[in-house]
Amino acid sequence: MIHFTDITGLAGSAVAITAMIVLLPGVARLQRPYLALLTCSIAILALIPFGGLPLAAYVRGVTGDLSVTSLLLLTLTILRPVCGWLPTDAREKTALLTLIVVAAVGLYPMALGIGYFDPYSLGYGNPWLLGGLLLLALVACFRRFPVVALAIALAVFAWGLGWYESGNLWDYLLDPLLAIYAIGALLLRGIQALLKLRRA
Repeated sequence: MIHFTDITGLAGSAVAITAMIVLLPGVARLQRPYLALLTCSIAILALIPFGGLPLAAYVRGVTGDLSVTSLLLLTLTILRPVCGWLPTDAREKTALLTLIVVAAVGLYPMALGIGYFDPYSLGYGNPWLLGGLLLLALVACFRRFPVVALAIALAVFAWGLGWYESGNLWDYLLDPLLAIYAIGALLLRGIQALLKLRRA
């Protein structure tokens, strides 16, 4: 019998596959009705078993369950060309990427044993972490960063429901692939900014 966590994990992998196809050169230029049909078809095909398991299951086997933050960003990646919806500006995207990098740098090295404090343990319902996230979400709302606030709210909500197999809030907020993406994106932006300064 398939468990609820398996359903959500496979759905998350299907979203990731769909987003990767949408990001291919030229795909986003399709007319919206055709693009919507393509994305729906890809998502369905990713969940149809081939050779015993669907493609989404193989992807999940490699990546594991993606964080709620990753799924939100991937969903927005799909919705932008399909719906013409662009809820994030460059300022908010930079803020979100920076928060992800700061969290990853503070979490993963210490969780692997570097230092005497393990911040990962805070994810098991520590009130200081929950309070800090509430404050961060309020600041994001005040600064008009809706995606940042939504990512925090959805992650905490899913954690409260026990959406994943993990009982740690960090696994809902962050995952290694998201951290790698955020670090790479900020480095790329930094390089582009330096090149512009040299040309000026």
